[in-house]
Amino acid sequence: MELLRFATAGSVDDGKSTLIGRLLYDSKSIFEDQLESIERTSLERGDAYVNLALLTDGLRAEREQGITIDVAYRYFATPKRKFIIADTPGHIQYTRNMVTGASTADLALILVDARKGVVEQSRRHAFLASLLGIPHLVVCINKMDLVDWSQQRYEEIKAEFRSFAMKLDVHDLAFIPISALHGDNVVERSANMPWYEGTSLLHHLEEVHIASDRNLIDARFPVQYVIRPQDQANHDLHDYRGYAGTVAGGVFKPGDEVVALPSGLTTTIEAIDSPNGPVAEAFAPMAVTLRLADDVDVSRGDMICRVRNRPHVGQDIDAMVCWMTTEGDLRPGQKLAIKHTTRWGRTLVKELQYRLDINTLHRDESADHLSLNEIGRVRLRTTVPLFFDPYRRNRATGSFVLVDEVTNNTVGAGMILGPSGID
Repeated sequence: MELLRFATAGSVDDGKSTLIGRLLYDSKSIFEDQLESIERTSLERGDAYVNLALLTDGLRAEREQGITIDVAYRYFATPKRKFIIADTPGHIQYTRNMVTGASTADLALILVDARKGVVEQSRRHAFLASLLGIPHLVVCINKMDLVDWSQQRYEEIKAEFRSFAMKLDVHDLAFIPISALHGDNVVERSANMPWYEGTSLLHHLEEVHIASDRNLIDARFPVQYVIRPQDQANHDLHDYRGYAGTVAGGVFKPGDEVVALPSGLTTTIEAIDSPNGPVAEAFAPMAVTLRLADDVDVSRGDMICRVRNRPHVGQDIDAMVCWMTTEGDLRPGQKLAIKHTTRWGRTLVKELQYRLDINTLHRDESADHLSLNEIGRVRLRTTVPLFFDPYRRNRATGSFVLVDEVTNNTVGAGMILGPSGID
């Protein structure tokens, strides 16, 4: 079955965790002991109802404060599709957590409280979803029961959000009025809102078309490991040499002419092996082993691609970076380790071009550093050539992480805009 990854976002108390709990509960995706546990906890807390938010808010601090702090992942499936949910925090001080949780999402669910309307955090999360290249956006206007199921209020919020979204790079935008607490329009259509002619949230998640979102044009295969079996007694394996990794874009087939970077040597694909045996083609995000017709020099960190469709190769890049640590700021002149696909190198922060206010979209060109949770455009110079595509074209080959070489902590996440000097 097809897998859909989606992330929830929204302001504090908009009901993200409750919505996920309702999805899991109404789709019968939780175990009896889990239900008994949250019923018992709800009773101990004095809640007048079974608090389904407890299914995702597992940290003690989250339950005490009634907020989401860390990213919680939940899994469920229907007969039509499998789902991975990332419940991401709403607080601005946990922006890095949202960036982490939403970075692999196919769809973003943004909750808006029907009483409060579109607030600063709603706009911030919509911008981050756009920045992260999430192709589908669903705005769930929650707590409709607290505004008497008002169609007028729904239309007001819809118009306001759509007006803001026009400034962003959003390709697919949908609106659904819901009550997560009572389950209206979550799994089943609600009788309380007969004026709403759309589908329930779960039906939308089952039907949204994601197959065309993946880049099936630019064939990219970052090599993760060279497989050379050590079984000398087995002559069938004695000459085996395969290049293992995860397809990052495009389609590979036996017989395709390919080039290995950085050597530039060309060859053809002899066969493609998967955990279940040989396959006739491989596409993202399949994990496979490529066997090549010629004995070319290929090692971890190299990239296999099509001869006439190659990524950018360079050491100077412009990127948007989210700074993710309290242990120091990002500043020009700083040296860090960089991990891009399967390739490691070192990088110099040559320039901070501007810091972006993610609430107003204002560019502060006088900024001289990025602190925790801040996002800005930087110019980097790497010690090794990177084989990259702009993030807008390929999220796998257009993203990277920055690592502090002293502590070995991940301190930044980046999205490549292109080679330096090219907007």
